[in-house]
Amino acid sequence: MDKLYIGIDAGSRATKLVAVDAAGKGVHYATVDQSVRPADTARELFDAACARTRRTATVARCVATGYARNLLTFADRAITEITCHAKGCLALYPAAEAVIEIGGQDSKFIRLRQGRVHDFVMNDRCAAGTGRFLEVVAVRLGLSLTALHQEGTQAPAPQPHETETPCAPVTISSMCVVFAETEVIGLLAAGTPPMVIMRGVQRAIATRVAAMTGNRNQLHGDIIFTGGVAQVRGMSDALTHVLNRPLLIPGRPQYTGALGAALIARDECMRGV
Repeated sequence: MDKLYIGIDAGSRATKLVAVDAAGKGVHYATVDQSVRPADTARELFDAACARTRRTATVARCVATGYARNLLTFADRAITEITCHAKGCLALYPAAEAVIEIGGQDSKFIRLRQGRVHDFVMNDRCAAGTGRFLEVVAVRLGLSLTALHQEGTQAPAPQPHETETPCAPVTISSMCVVFAETEVIGLLAAGTPPMVIMRGVQRAIATRVAAMTGNRNQLHGDIIFTGGVAQVRGMSDALTHVLNRPLLIPGRPQYTGALGAALIARDECMRGV
């Protein structure tokens, strides 16, 4: 019977699971919204994956990551999300030199060197620069997050040479979500179109994240944009504009942490750890 290796990313907004085979190929992906009992949520996801694959494979090892990783006592090991996101991204893009990960409650910039984590910067103290900022705006604009994705695609992204036009993003000057929300309310009252506000918020998030990257001129390889916010249309354009360089986005950007954890589980088994 084949062996599977599972990685679980117990994040602040969702729990993600990836199962890989001996070749490191992803064979099962699953996600559920996070609950007030993250350990129970992760266990249910794990049990469902085991039941789904029971007839063809056995689970040889499970590695947990994410903010609630230490609560997942059924996992064989817990590893930081920095290491797991780097592992997952490098598996998808071996030439990657850096990773930008924006999740629901934090954002990270991970610099890679020779296939390993060289250093990193993490914002987990302020909602500016995270998916929470987008959630706050979605509420104020009367949009669900699904609609938020669609809203960001209603007009072509502004180009670096554009000046302020009716389609260009407004400037959100405050880097505090509470005060930025007040700005958004004022812009709505002034009749500013929601998609213009959206672009302004996305540009503000991108600017905050770009400040974490330090001297970007030293980066010459691929930069990978990952995390749940990478699924929001318009965020890649905003980051590309601020960083002045293109980004690569995995096909399943929300799963790179879980993928990295699964690959670490596989590697450890192969080494007999």
